[in-house]
Amino acid sequence: MFGLGFGEILIIIVIAILFLGPDKLPTALVDVAKFFKSVKKTIGTVRDSLEQEMSVAEIKEEAMAYRRELIKARESLEKATNMHKIATDLNSIGDDILGDAPVLKESKDIYKEEQITFEKKITKETPNV
Repeated sequence: MFGLGFGEILIIIVIAILFLGPDKLPTALVDVAKFFKSVKKTIGTVRDSLEQEMSVAEIKEEAMAYRRELIKARESLEKATNMHKIATDLNSIGDDILGDAPVLKESKDIYKEEQITFEKKITKETPNV
């Protein structure tokens, strides 16, 4: 205990008996034992609170790591969304420039209407010679 050997502890006990006397020594030993017990309890409490703080610090670090991952995912999603919008805008601009945009009025002029019937067409037969 405290790096003291048996001989050193024995010398301390003898000196305590000489100074305190045999009538005050038991109460002094009880007080010293209570003091060491309270010191041990305080050290245990401090150790538990430090371990708890360390676990809280680890949890905070994990939460920050998850937050950073979510921010990166959000940024990549925003980039993908913006790319889709840019591609859509470029396609519409390209259609306007090339004239590929469908116009209903012009499309009627391009296609000719045909009447469909189920009557047999009469063709001139040429005699076989």
